[in-house]
Amino acid sequence: MKLPLILYTISNVLTSHGAQAIIVGGAVRDYILNTPVKDYDIEVYNIESIDSLQDVLANYGSINLVGKSFGILKLVYDGSEYDFSIPRTESKSGMGHKGFKVKIDGNISFKKAAKRRDFTINSMGYDIKSKTIIDPYNAQKDIRTKTLRHIDDHTFIEDPLRVYRAIQFAARFEMQIDEKTKELCTSMISKDILDELPKERVYEEWKKLLLKSKKPSIGFELMRDVGIIERYFPELHALIGVIQSPKWHPEGDVWTHTMMALDKMTGILKSQDIAEKEKLKLLFSILCHDLGKPSTTTIEKDGRIRAIGHEKEGVEPTCSLLRRLTDEHSFIKSILPLVEHHLKPSQFYTQGAKASTIRRLAVKVNIEELVLVAKADFLGRTTKEALLGHYKAGDWLTKQARDLNIKNRPLKAMIQGRDLIALGMSPSPKFKTILSSLYEEQLDGAFSNKDEAFKYIRKHFMNYQA
Repeated sequence: MKLPLILYTISNVLTSHGAQAIIVGGAVRDYILNTPVKDYDIEVYNIESIDSLQDVLANYGSINLVGKSFGILKLVYDGSEYDFSIPRTESKSGMGHKGFKVKIDGNISFKKAAKRRDFTINSMGYDIKSKTIIDPYNAQKDIRTKTLRHIDDHTFIEDPLRVYRAIQFAARFEMQIDEKTKELCTSMISKDILDELPKERVYEEWKKLLLKSKKPSIGFELMRDVGIIERYFPELHALIGVIQSPKWHPEGDVWTHTMMALDKMTGILKSQDIAEKEKLKLLFSILCHDLGKPSTTTIEKDGRIRAIGHEKEGVEPTCSLLRRLTDEHSFIKSILPLVEHHLKPSQFYTQGAKASTIRRLAVKVNIEELVLVAKADFLGRTTKEALLGHYKAGDWLTKQARDLNIKNRPLKAMIQGRDLIALGMSPSPKFKTILSSLYEEQLDGAFSNKDEAFKYIRKHFMNYQA
């Protein structure tokens, strides 16, 4: 395992004091899984106290003492941060993730310290001095067999967030959850133990599931399997069993289509150079895009299955679902137009929509983002066209929007209040009405430059009684 040189230096100093430095947690897991290691957590054994550890680390950089009472010190060295800690045991003492009694003990065994961790894959250590893997719970075997297994029944149930962690780990690493672990998770859900979790903690696990999984559907299928979807997310549970037209959705019900579309969006985003927050917005948009179908799906007399108006009807359940996860109102608000208008690219392509219609759409939603949502929707099914992997409507609308200079922003208003004044009009509260009317005419293509706009104003508004 290749480590930053500073960790070897500190390990050597600790060894000279009779202590032992061991890399723990996700870094060792990721090394075994052959995935990039980003963060290093180091547990120090056989050391007298947290103050003794602080004295050693102080020679190498600045130290954040916020977690000192829990036996944790954060060392900042050369722009990087490392977590150093003394082994500890934890016992449940109250509700919530803060309801634990922590006992720091630098002399306990690695196996005993690792018992407090959630899954075997997170229980390994790497002895920096001897350069060897410490594996008291056979994690390497579980990795080979792609099995996610909890370590201990008693410690596992003390933190109900571990149910969500099981889901996102299984999805990220494409592992099967051990049957006993799954039974324990299901039991915790049925007993309402997850009720004590604050939404902020649940949301963090959702974000890891969505952003770090190649196939997020694995996690959502697991949430459905253990009862989370039915118990905590009724908007998603309502999708299960909702029939769709076999002509457009031969893959099955709305839940099946949503899962396929979600995985397609994940694949699409691999080629997009955008920030994680933007990716998360698009992933939530496709997850929620058909939440309006349960309330709008009908079977006509001729047997046709339709869900007229489902895109607009999906706005409210989208709000409801997302509010259960986060209080980021602006983020939630940014998703709603993508849900409400997700059919527009295909509809506009079929209809051969006019430039004015496309301009008006750009006022309501970011067309570049909308095309990505519509593309994932189109490809997330098993029609012949979808299996070809080419979304013609998206290409068409993207080109139209690019030519109109509204690909990722609405058309900029050509006329401002100062222009009206320059034409000799007196400032007035009615300027707002005039400017709004002019913008509507601009969207319709009544003028395409300022000279044409001024002619239009002189003809239609110069006698306007302000």
